[in-house]
Amino acid sequence: MLLKDLPEDARPREKLLARGPGALGDAELLALLLRTGLPGKNALQMGQELLDTFGGVAGLLHTTAEDLLRIKGLGGPAKRAQLVAVLELARRALAQQLQAKPLFSTPQAVRDYLQLQLGSRPHEIFAVLFLDSQHRLIILEELFRGTLTQTSVYPREVVVRALALHAGSVVLAHNHPSGEARPSRADEALTQTLKAALALVDVRVLDHFIVTSTQAVSMAELGLL
Repeated sequence: MLLKDLPEDARPREKLLARGPGALGDAELLALLLRTGLPGKNALQMGQELLDTFGGVAGLLHTTAEDLLRIKGLGGPAKRAQLVAVLELARRALAQQLQAKPLFSTPQAVRDYLQLQLGSRPHEIFAVLFLDSQHRLIILEELFRGTLTQTSVYPREVVVRALALHAGSVVLAHNHPSGEARPSRADEALTQTLKAALALVDVRVLDHFIVTSTQAVSMAELGLL
């Protein structure tokens, strides 16, 4: 069935205009971006295929233009470029919020931003949010990847970047691709090592988040910092 053959109040565009974007499901919002489908597969079905293939919106946020080639009908550059551009705008919008005001004045924005950046990565990433003296975001940098241990994350490199960026404090973050958000003993040991190293140059570690596709757990809130 073509989207134009749906009842008017069930068509994504008309539904959005009448009831607002919150009334639409994820596949419907994607259908609006895709605009057209293929013979035998309308834009709504293609949107659902994207969600199924990449693990929902969270997974889709980490796709590249090359990844989207897996979906039949996205071989042309226009649709792929449009999707990738919208996803990048979502990440930049959250980063802009964190650069405009102290990081912890919007704690949910911090969690959302980290989930967008790290939550659906297939391998472990260790990232650092470098903050200015007002606790506003300077930049997030992904410094290490792979299996993270005290020996694979080098405190010296974190200290060097903090000094180069004139950071007053940092927030550490890394993802658990397994989906287990509880910090491990190794996570606790690594946090203390970095906290001690950064204290030598008067840079505070404010928090360490463990990130999965569904949540971002604060070690400070758990009393582990």
